[in-house]
Amino acid sequence: MSQDDAGIHLETSLGYLLKEAASALRTAMEDVLRPLGMNITHYSCLELLAQRPGLSNSELARGAFVTRQTMNVLLQSLERDGFVTRAAEPSVGKALPTRLTERGRRSLEQASAAVRSVELRMLAGMTPDEQTAAFRSLQSMVRSLRGDAVSSAPRPAPPASTRERPSTDTRRLAGPDRTP
Repeated sequence: MSQDDAGIHLETSLGYLLKEAASALRTAMEDVLRPLGMNITHYSCLELLAQRPGLSNSELARGAFVTRQTMNVLLQSLERDGFVTRAAEPSVGKALPTRLTERGRRSLEQASAAVRSVELRMLAGMTPDEQTAAFRSLQSMVRSLRGDAVSSAPRPAPPASTRERPSTDTRRLAGPDRTP
């Protein structure tokens, strides 16, 4: 069987290019977070808690794309180091809601600025219209792969990269169409 018959050509595969872009983004984010003593999961957890205080371990795990066990280990570490607090007893059910401490908020502020610099670098070669089109295309791909292409209403277009956004960008880690 020749490569022409294989069906997927790496040079023209959008899926492969998306994986390459995701890998490059992850590496760039890790590079700016490492000096702050964080990794992407640590950062994602703090960002989620800033946007939605009181999330449970399971909700945080889903939002950060990790297992509940991984998130539980991270939360124990973050609590021990003073970045988050968790209730000793669940208020309802079995979930222990988690909240950022002042130290966690300060740490997140630095990390958000570092991550935003990576995003700006990633988007530097694109016009605001190209950014909006890319955003919508990626949203559509996520919805299609999750099987909700028809039923999901699109989220609003992102603001132009030249405009300043708050450090807690609700598009980045929120909602059913979460993207890292």
